[in-house]
Amino acid sequence: MTQDLKTRLSTGAVLAPGVYDPLSALIAEQAGFDALYLSGASIAYTRLGRSDIGLTTYSEVEDSLARITERVATPVIVDADTGFGNALNTQRTVRGFERAGAAMIQLEDQTFPKRCGHLDGKTVVPAAEMSGKLRAAVDARVSSSTLILARTDAVAVEGLEAALDRAEAYLEAGADALFIEALRTPEQMQVACARFAARVPLLANMVEGGKTPVQSADALTALGFRIVIFPGGTARAVAHTLQGYYGSLREHGTTAPWKDRMLDFDGLNDVIGTPALLELGRRYEG
Repeated sequence: MTQDLKTRLSTGAVLAPGVYDPLSALIAEQAGFDALYLSGASIAYTRLGRSDIGLTTYSEVEDSLARITERVATPVIVDADTGFGNALNTQRTVRGFERAGAAMIQLEDQTFPKRCGHLDGKTVVPAAEMSGKLRAAVDARVSSSTLILARTDAVAVEGLEAALDRAEAYLEAGADALFIEALRTPEQMQVACARFAARVPLLANMVEGGKTPVQSADALTALGFRIVIFPGGTARAVAHTLQGYYGSLREHGTTAPWKDRMLDFDGLNDVIGTPALLELGRRYEG
């Protein structure tokens, strides 16, 4: 499926919702998306119950990715944070994530431990160090169809012009796509697109309540972005739903008030394909 993502980006744009486990990925695939985004923040939220401040490890992300790509065929863009170390760590990360089925691997220029791109207090490594990590990533991948996405967090640290210069350097280092994180205004988004959109796929990150104005995928592609992600919206929607569900169950002692807002036993089994799985099992009986 990696070639499908590369081809799609050469001819148009993709909208990728955030996923964090095989169930969320399966439901997103059933909704018809062309790509999925495995967010490091969402793994921290759901697997650790913690904030996105660099607590997740390579092995936790690789395991989540492998479980998702075993269940769905839709291409997955995976957040590899800083590569989990230096250039050699980055090579191990790229090799492992490629084996686990990543279509695109995102690497960023924050220092370690990193933090969510929409939290304050970020710091970045020198541009030359990040460029070296990107060259290492390109050298490590087996297939050129496994795409490398370079993210810079320098807007908040060094300003827009420095961030654009970093993005230029990362493109020269071999990145297949660019992600300028936490652009503050529509004007900044226009400036970024004017410089890069005609040359390379550019990613827009939509974080509800974050630094960047949230716009629709259609509006963003009209600006020139070719990848639009809503990475943490899934976890936020699930958290909001669970607050209501658990609050209702605690109050009423029954799920009856939520009957019309949840799947029943058979409904969930239909979503995850239980009838087909049982039928497959019967082929091997006796």
